Amino acid sequence: MNIGFIGAGKMGFSLGRYFSENGVGITGYYGHDIQSATEAAKFTGSKPYDDLADLVRDSDTIFLTVPDNAIVSVYEEIRDMDIAGKQLCHCSNALSAQQAFPGISSYGASGCSVAVLYPVSSKYDSFKELQKAFVCIEGSSGCIGEWMELFSRLGNTVKVIDGDHKSEFHTACTMATDMLCALAEGSISLMEHCGFSEREALAALEPVVMSSFKRIFAVGPLGAMSGAVEENDVDTVRRQMNCIENATDREMYRAVSRKLLEIAQEKYPDGEHSAMKKLLK
Repeated sequence: MNIGFIGAGKMGFSLGRYFSENGVGITGYYGHDIQSATEAAKFTGSKPYDDLADLVRDSDTIFLTVPDNAIVSVYEEIRDMDIAGKQLCHCSNALSAQQAFPGISSYGASGCSVAVLYPVSSKYDSFKELQKAFVCIEGSSGCIGEWMELFSRLGNTVKVIDGDHKSEFHTACTMATDMLCALAEGSISLMEHCGFSEREALAALEPVVMSSFKRIFAVGPLGAMSGAVEENDVDTVRRQMNCIENATDREMYRAVSRKLLEIAQEKYPDGEHSAMKKLLK
């Protein structure tokens, strides 16, 4: 397999180095910024390309590691460059292979999405951690087995998903990552009202947050939940809601608490939750 990369950002750098470190052939990089392509090629022991057609010609697999909103336009740019027999891949959590590469089979090529569930935050360091990543694959049946075998050999846990559920998959990842930032910001804001600086609030919250995460991943949300909603303590929940001055934060608290109540009702099916339901409505 000779893999070429279109796009020399953090994902392109990291995935290319991860592959090259494990003996997977890297053709090189093409990007609108030749300096970044040269830098990525040097980092992976491959070649920088200043002509897109040359990279497509020299590669049997092409990763489009460009921003999500550019994937389709890049595909439209290269699909007439004789891509017959080649694989096109992208790493977007949001797009399915069919959405990214419409009509690819009519060009004699196959398409695949390879979602690497890991926060790739550094061009030069993230590749060291990619073996820990859970990889989700979907796309043309002809290439799914090949990527499953490759990533499994590299030590990754791999799951094949249906492209029709890619939006649900992406939303699930967003709820488990970015949306936590909103909850954290609301928590820090309340701590600041108590006299904490942001740094102090983060230091105070880290042990309890990390302990909660470990518990969730050990026993699942139902087993890990605790607190006023789980205990059906209506008075405490009311006091908490009343102390949140920011309207957005108050609605966020109410919405998340309604979800907690659903879990609590599953945990305690014989409990009486009508007062809590009324408060959170």
